[in-house]
Amino acid sequence: MLRFEVYSDGRGDDGIDLSGAYLFGQDGIPVRGDLVVSEGTITCKKRVHGACGLALLWDAGGPGRLMLPTTRLPDRDRPYNLNIELARARLRLIGGKIEEWGLFDYGDAARFNREFRTVRQMFITALKGDPPQRAAELADQALEAAVTLSERLALFHADVFLDRKSAAGAAARTRFGCRVSLDHLSSDYQDRLRDALDFLAIPMPWKQVEPHESRYQFSQIDTWINFAARARKPIQVGPVIDFDPVNLPEWLYLWEHDYDSLREVIYEHLQHIVKRYARQVRTWSVVSGLHAFNNFNLSFDQIMELTRMCCLLVKKLAPRSQVMIETVMPWGEYYARNQRTIPPQLYADMAVQSAIQADAFGVQIFMGVPQDGYYVRDLMQISSLLDEYVSLHKPVRITACAVPSGMEADVGDAWGGEADVAQAGYWHGPWSQRLQAEWLQAFYRIVISKPYVDSICWRDLGDTPGHYMPHGGLCSQDMEPKLAFRELRNFRAKMATKLESNNNE
Repeated sequence: MLRFEVYSDGRGDDGIDLSGAYLFGQDGIPVRGDLVVSEGTITCKKRVHGACGLALLWDAGGPGRLMLPTTRLPDRDRPYNLNIELARARLRLIGGKIEEWGLFDYGDAARFNREFRTVRQMFITALKGDPPQRAAELADQALEAAVTLSERLALFHADVFLDRKSAAGAAARTRFGCRVSLDHLSSDYQDRLRDALDFLAIPMPWKQVEPHESRYQFSQIDTWINFAARARKPIQVGPVIDFDPVNLPEWLYLWEHDYDSLREVIYEHLQHIVKRYARQVRTWSVVSGLHAFNNFNLSFDQIMELTRMCCLLVKKLAPRSQVMIETVMPWGEYYARNQRTIPPQLYADMAVQSAIQADAFGVQIFMGVPQDGYYVRDLMQISSLLDEYVSLHKPVRITACAVPSGMEADVGDAWGGEADVAQAGYWHGPWSQRLQAEWLQAFYRIVISKPYVDSICWRDLGDTPGHYMPHGGLCSQDMEPKLAFRELRNFRAKMATKLESNNNE
C-alpha cells in the first residue's frame, strides 16, 4: 500500500482534488487501484504488486495547475511526502532528458546545467527540511522552479532540432491543417480555411454518414471534397471507423455481443466509403479509438484483428493512398479504469510488431476538459510523450489538438456546456485568447522539431455550434480570428519563408 501526506501553505491539506488521479506502474502504464483521502493523507490501494507512482492534478505555481506524476515508489508503512515526491519526479525527468537529448554539446547547455544544479540544491534543502510541513513548502518552491526549467529546456531542444530540420528543408515541408465542420459552409468559414492552412481534414462520423443501416448520407462530405478540389487543398479523410461513442450509430449496438457480425458490418461500411472516395483521397485515417473505447467488450486479439482488417482493406481498395492508425488519450489514464482497453503506446507497438500495414500513426492531444485524457500537461510532458513514438519507425501526425481560449461555460461545444474548464487545470494561468495563442506557438515548435512528425491538425476552425473543445476554435463563433489563428498563420508563413530561403541557397 502507498500513502502520501499532502501539505499546502505549511499545513496539512484536507481539500485534495483527486479528479483524474490514477496510479501507474512500469513504463508509465496506468494500473488499477483505489484512491482514498482522509485527514490530509492519500491512501493508494493498488491491485498490482511492485513499485507504483501517483499522478494527480496539482498547483505548480507559475507553470499552472497540471497533471503531474510522482516517481514509482515501493510500499512502506510510513507515508511519503507528496510535495517532495512530485519535485523528485520532475528533477529526474529533467536529468534524463538532458542526457537523452545530448544538451551538453550546445552553447546554452552550461547555463541550463547551472540552473539545474540550483533547482536540485533547492530540492536537497527540502529533503533536509523539518518539520514535514516546512519540507513540503520548500519542495513546492523546487517543483515550481523545476517545471519552469523543464519547459524552457523542452523549447530550447525544440529550437535546436527545428533549426536542423529547417536547414534540411524538412521543417518547412511540415503541413498545417484543420478539421472542417461538415455543417458549416459559409463564405467566411471557407475563406479562413484558404487563408491559413495547407490541408483539410474531413471527418467521417459513422453516426452522421450512416444514421440508419445501409442508408448513407454523403451530401455534406461530397460538398467539402469538391471545395477542397477547387481550393487545391489536399485532404485527409476520417477516421472512418471511430469507436468514440459520440460517433457510433445506435443501430450498431445490435451486434454488441456478436463479434463476427460486428466485424462484417465494419467491413461493409469501410468498403462502401473507400470505394466511393478512393480517387479523391490520398490519406485515410482508417481506425481511431479502438484501443480506448471498448463499447463492444472486445478482447485484445479482436481489437488487433479489426485494426489489421481495416488497414488491409483500405490498402487493397486504394493502393496508392496512405493508411493511418489514430490513437487517442495518449497518456492512457483510461486503462486504469477499464482493463479491457489497451494502453496507447502498447497498441501502436503491437500494430508495428504484427506487421499491420499502416503508413503512419495519428495522435490526438486535447487539454481543457475534466475527463481522462484531457487534463492539462506541461510542455516537457508533451515533448517526452512524443519521444516515445520514435521507436515505431513510422511517421507521426498530430491529427487533432486544441486548448480553450476562455474559462467560462461554452454551451455550443460537444460537451453541451457541462465541461468545467477550470476543473481540468490550466497552463500558466486561466485560459484566455493570449494563452491559447502562446500554447499553440510553443506546442507547434515542439511538435515540428520532432524529425518523425510531418503534419499538425487543429481540431476546430471556429467556435461554431458542435465544436469539440470549449472555446477551442481558432476563430470565434462569427469567424472573427482569435490570436491563435493569427499565430498559426504567421507560423506557417515563417516556415514557408525558410523553405524558400533554403531553396535559393
